[in-house]
Amino acid sequence: MNLLLFQTNIKSKKKVKSIKPILNKHSDILKWSVDLEDIDHVLRIEATTNITETDVIDMVKTHGFHIKILAD
Repeated sequence: MNLLLFQTNIKSKKKVKSIKPILNKHSDILKWSVDLEDIDHVLRIEATTNITETDVIDMVKTHGFHIKILAD
């Protein structure tokens, strides 16, 4: 299992709802959440090893959101 962390501009429940279908339908994403309280609006994804950070970035960017890998 991989833990993927991203900084995003997903700042509201409405925006979380808009990406829910794409993240839920991806078979390699096991669990995901967006921390709306965090300054970086962290998207946290638990996934299989079959999905890469680039895959997630591409999916989220296609829906008009800013996303980048969260540095440790």
